Amino acid sequence: MPEQSLEGLALSCKPLGENDRLLTLLSEDQGVIRLAVPGARKPRSSLAAAVPLSHLKLLVGGGSGLRRVRQLKVLRSYSGLAQQLEALAAAQALSELCLALVPGDAPAPGVLADLLMQLGRLDALVRERGCDLEALAIAVQGSVHLLALGGYALPLGRCARSGEPLEPPVGNWDWRCSLIPSEGLVIGALAGARVVLNASELALLQRLLRPNLPRRRDGELMGPLAVWLHLLELVEHWCQEHLGRRPRALNMLRSSLSTSPAPSWD
Repeated sequence: MPEQSLEGLALSCKPLGENDRLLTLLSEDQGVIRLAVPGARKPRSSLAAAVPLSHLKLLVGGGSGLRRVRQLKVLRSYSGLAQQLEALAAAQALSELCLALVPGDAPAPGVLADLLMQLGRLDALVRERGCDLEALAIAVQGSVHLLALGGYALPLGRCARSGEPLEPPVGNWDWRCSLIPSEGLVIGALAGARVVLNASELALLQRLLRPNLPRRRDGELMGPLAVWLHLLELVEHWCQEHLGRRPRALNMLRSSLSTSPAPSWD
């Protein structure tokens, strides 16, 4: 097979043999692929930059079996996310979700672009010394986006049982809807529900399908910490039901955040 140019994000890198690395790459055209990076564990290797959370341009060669990286160029490194635990945990959780969602050797339209967008936001957050809540919100919104792109979108349009539109009456604090992971969202507070949302929480969740995070007119993020943790729990239950697992890094993200009292929308 002739040499091929690839562009993608390094999701993980593991030792391979004595001096090499096994690179797991998310690419637009080929989904998740695994490549050998010869000599990458040697300190002076020109391929030593094959590390997780790096946006790379590669020249790949080899025939059948595990293809090998011949040349490597770093387009952007997100290693700075390690300076803030919440940002790093959010990035790792989104990377884990991509590994669960994206098939190997098959196109994954939009997934790489969306993941790079979320990583760029996390990187800017670290540079600006932003708040922990923003990292959590990016993790939740990024998960909602990736699930939709991967074919496991949260059904936020209609009640899973009645078919009625999910139009949350914001301001009515008695209204509820319930997550039944095997079905979707059902209007009402149901026994056995994994998560029960009020009208404001559902409205916030629905807004996460948009490109930008939901903000007030003053630029502040909408929703308190407790609400974002509640939405995170919903995403985790959906992943567990439909993917058979949930990103482990979400536990690290949650443990790094202090919970607040009851949600407030003042």
